[in-house]
Amino acid sequence: MKHGFLIYLLFAFCLATNGQETRNILTGDYTELTDTKPVDKEAWGKQPGKPQLSWGSTDVRYSKLNVPSVNKTQRLRISGWKGERVNAQAILWTTNNLEKVSLSVSDLTNGKSVIPASVIRTNFVRYVMTDELNKDGKGGCGHRPVKADWDSSVVADVLDIIKVKDVNARSAQPIWINTWIPENTKPGVYKGTVTVTYNTSSALTLNLEVEVLNRTLPAPKNWAFHLDLWQNPYSVARYHQVPLWSKEHFDAMLPVMKTLADAGQKVITTTIMHKPWNGQTEDHFDSMIFRMKKMDGTWEFRYDVFDKWVNFMMNEVGIDKQINCYTLIPWALRFDYFDQASNRIQFIEAKPGDKAYEDYWGPFLKDFARHLKSKGWFDKTTIAMDERGLDAMQEAIKVIKKADPDFKISLAGNYHPEIEKDLYDLCLAFGHNFPADVKARRDKEGKISTVYTCCAEALPNTFTFSPPAEATWIGWHAMAGNYDGYLRWAYNSWTKEPLLDSRFRSWAAGDCYIVYPENRSSIRMEKLIEGIQDYEKINILKEEFKNKNNKSKLEKLNTLVSSFTPEGLTKADPTQAVQQARTELNKF
Repeated sequence: MKHGFLIYLLFAFCLATNGQETRNILTGDYTELTDTKPVDKEAWGKQPGKPQLSWGSTDVRYSKLNVPSVNKTQRLRISGWKGERVNAQAILWTTNNLEKVSLSVSDLTNGKSVIPASVIRTNFVRYVMTDELNKDGKGGCGHRPVKADWDSSVVADVLDIIKVKDVNARSAQPIWINTWIPENTKPGVYKGTVTVTYNTSSALTLNLEVEVLNRTLPAPKNWAFHLDLWQNPYSVARYHQVPLWSKEHFDAMLPVMKTLADAGQKVITTTIMHKPWNGQTEDHFDSMIFRMKKMDGTWEFRYDVFDKWVNFMMNEVGIDKQINCYTLIPWALRFDYFDQASNRIQFIEAKPGDKAYEDYWGPFLKDFARHLKSKGWFDKTTIAMDERGLDAMQEAIKVIKKADPDFKISLAGNYHPEIEKDLYDLCLAFGHNFPADVKARRDKEGKISTVYTCCAEALPNTFTFSPPAEATWIGWHAMAGNYDGYLRWAYNSWTKEPLLDSRFRSWAAGDCYIVYPENRSSIRMEKLIEGIQDYEKINILKEEFKNKNNKSKLEKLNTLVSSFTPEGLTKADPTQAVQQARTELNKF
């Protein structure tokens, strides 16, 4: 049996690395791809000889090679609750080469009260290649084998981890500042400075003020928002060129997954079969469970990898609410196992409803239920399906419930009233709604009811070319639609060179991932977190106003939220809508 397990692991490793060329990992500083878009040389000719620094907007992706369009401002005030993360963006531009540019921030003070510099993160914003929506402008789905067929440019998105970098002449360098206000901070206005040092000793300074409001946002682990961004551990192994499930692999994953935990993530993504999505990503997902059909025709299962991954995510990362297991209905109905009689990997082709399908999945699900119960994980585990049709779902549900009637089931897809009651976690595609009575019942039953976007939406979306505020808009939409949270199919399914080129052979650029290797966040990720925090703030305020019977404030808050619907996108620019709504929200 051990011999078979080793063969199975070798098979998985070979498949995971097949066709992947060895290359140098981008660590530290790196050279971005060249932007070929036109440059306004005349505007640069009008700029002063010394570098310029100003506050900008977090809702703008500033061009790398053009003079930024900003009203030059030296002082910025931003507001937030205690426990909230608030963002700011500055922009440096220069007509001359600058060497050894570095960033520093002071403590923010209000009398004797202090927001320490240690909770303020500064990042150079880096540029990645992107493309565009489909030619009809209606979405970003479909194969893109020839990159030249798509209008491409570099856009600001990566929040880099390097502390010192050079800035070339006639270019702009955005700077991201994130302040995580401590929960015990005294309300008031806290003042400090952001300093940009260059050429060893020269410096430019901006004034930063953070107004701390007298309300508190709980820690991300305690947020009500059900965030489900799908993790891809295989992508991390490939990028860092380390063996799957080795100590080096987990070391590389830890900071990336902790960033996800700090966003309030609730779900661990696991895979219980080979290529559940037919290998559509640069790094396909493999089975985390070893299956062996023994000589006598019975089955044996091993959970070493599954247990290792789940334990890591729960105990080291801190994501422990739910385990989603993909999938009983893959995109290609082909199921792998190690056959002891032939001493090789075999595949079964069967569809839900076939006897061969039940013969394959039935024994596994019974044993899997036993194993999950022994680990204390059964109640938080779902058997998960993705965008599968009604007939197939009905047949799969029969097999799952026959194995153990208490198994929880999840689906991201269309609403089917025939199976809704069977689904513990039901995530609807953007533009689809739960009937009000169904949602109310699901809430009473403790079930999860969320919404997702994918390549199909032109907006709102989190493509690398999407306006940043669209990511924030999603959180407001979740509240407006009475959803419990949001699902996006890929947190870190990285492209071949994710720091350089977010374009992919399928789908619009950035669809596959929202963070970058070595724990680099992104403008998209930070703006998504803003929307999730807004959802939490609205949720807290609603409860307060209901408990105090403050009908006028509750009505005002509901009105503020009500426009964040698919229909609302046709009436108001999402960036302006988000900006106005966030300003009003902080007035409550």
